[in-house]
Amino acid sequence: MAKRIKDPGIGKSSNRHAKRFINQDGSFNIKHVNRPSSLSESYNYLISISWWKFFLWVVVGYILVNSLFAIIYIILGVSDIAEPTGSIFMDFLNAFFFSAQTITTVGYGAMAPKGMLFGIISSFEALIGLLSFSFITGLLYGRFSKPKANIKFSNSIVLLEHNGVDSIMFRLMSGSSNVMIRPKIEATLALSQEGDDKKYINNFYSLNLERNSITYLPTTWTIVHPIDEKSPLKEFNREELSQLTAEILLLVSYYDESFNQEVHQVHSYVLKNLKKDHRFTPAFYYNELGYTVLDHDKLNKTYENKPGKL
Repeated sequence: MAKRIKDPGIGKSSNRHAKRFINQDGSFNIKHVNRPSSLSESYNYLISISWWKFFLWVVVGYILVNSLFAIIYIILGVSDIAEPTGSIFMDFLNAFFFSAQTITTVGYGAMAPKGMLFGIISSFEALIGLLSFSFITGLLYGRFSKPKANIKFSNSIVLLEHNGVDSIMFRLMSGSSNVMIRPKIEATLALSQEGDDKKYINNFYSLNLERNSITYLPTTWTIVHPIDEKSPLKEFNREELSQLTAEILLLVSYYDESFNQEVHQVHSYVLKNLKKDHRFTPAFYYNELGYTVLDHDKLNKTYENKPGKL
C-alpha cells in the first residue's frame, strides 16, 4: 500500500489546468510577479544563461554604450575629435570608432580629443571601460567555475513489463566524458486529483526504484519503478496511467571530479507522455578492439517491444 508523503516544497493546491512543476531544462515552472530586482540577481542571471545569450548581451551592451558616447560627442561637436565629413552618419561612425578606441583603451592615434571638456568625457568613458571589462572578466570566471551538473535525461519515458510487473522506465547518462561518481536519485510522484469539494489538490508519493544509487556511471543508467503493491500507481490500469495529471519529480546527485564537490540536477516526466510497450535501444557496444563505445545520440531512441521479442 502506497503511503503519501509530505509536500516536498511544491505546494498542495492545484488546478485542473495546472502545468508541470519542472520544465524540461530543469528550471521550475514559476512565474514571479511584483518581485524586487537587485544587482545580485543580474549576476546570477548572467552566469546561468546560455553562452550565446551571454555574448549577445555583451555585444548589445558594447554597441549601446559606444553609441551613447558617440551621440554625446556629436552634440558637443565632432570637430574636436575628427574632421567633419558633412554627413551625420559618417560623423556618427567616426565618433563611434573613437568611443570604441577610448573604452577599450586601444587608442590608435588617428583621433584624439581636443579641449578640456572632451578630455574629461573621454577619461570618464575609459574608466567605464575598465570597470566593464573587469565585470565581464568576473562573469566569465563565474560561468566557468560555477558547479553545474551535466546530466542528460532521455526524452522518452516508457511503460513495459519487467520481471513480471508493469514498470515505468527512463534513463540518463553523463553529458560529458567524466564518469559520474556515486550517483543517486530520488523520485517523487506528484498526483493532482479532484477532491470531494471539487477542488484539486496535489498528493505526493515517494516512488520505490529498482536501484536508487550506483557506485559510478560511465555509460547509461536505466531507472526502473515497478508498479507493484507498494506503488501509488497500482490502482490505475494502463490507459488510466496516461490520462493522469501526474508528474514524476527527480533529484539526481553525484560527485563531480571537475568541481571536487557534489552537484545536483532536477528533472521531471509527465505520465501523459508514456510510451507503452517500448524498449530503449542500447546506447553502448564493444568495438573490435574491445573498447566500450557510448553513442550519445541513442540515449532517446526506443523501439516497439513486440510479443516474444527481447
